[in-house]
Amino acid sequence: MSNPTDFNEELDGYVKIDQYNTQHVERVANHYKDILEALGENPNREGLLKTPERVAKALQFLTHGYDIDAAEVLRGAMFEEEYSQMVVVKDIEVYSMCEHHMLPFFGKAHIAYIPNGHIVGLSKIPRVVDIYARRLQVQERLTNEIRDCIQQTLNPAGVAVVIECKHMCMAMRGVQKQNSVTTTSAFTGAFQSDVTRSEFLRLITASLD
Repeated sequence: MSNPTDFNEELDGYVKIDQYNTQHVERVANHYKDILEALGENPNREGLLKTPERVAKALQFLTHGYDIDAAEVLRGAMFEEEYSQMVVVKDIEVYSMCEHHMLPFFGKAHIAYIPNGHIVGLSKIPRVVDIYARRLQVQERLTNEIRDCIQQTLNPAGVAVVIECKHMCMAMRGVQKQNSVTTTSAFTGAFQSDVTRSEFLRLITASLD
């Protein structure tokens, strides 16, 4: 983020470093003071004095994916390798914000690709998920963006993405269905074959126990 200010907090040997654009924080915080008043609250009472600033910082963190090039992250950890079988990374935690109501949706992503001359560092797959999830999103677009980034950057023989999420816009408001789960999927190349896709689905539902 441009013009960041570092906030360091050490607790039990762990150093937390947050970066915020102070101009953006101030601008968003000022709007949230108005929002609190419009909701019938007093933004000057003790419990809410710092709430606008906290919300502004939280939103900046939750949408920091706009500032990161996911393809560049993948290219930074690509390696030539003749491995040509399926690589699966499953149960990747997903936390994102629905663009319609700006309420969270969260769950898990399961991703596979079949290398075609190049593999990628395994940690970069969850990183790509985070980059696209840390934006205002809909689950359908999030699924496609992850698929397209991996396909276009690694040029594998195929990519498979399945995402399962609960949406607070359904659980907390609207139809108020707390236990509903939304599943989306996207496939390219070899995963468009029933046999390969079925193997992927079997692997992401299998237990190692």
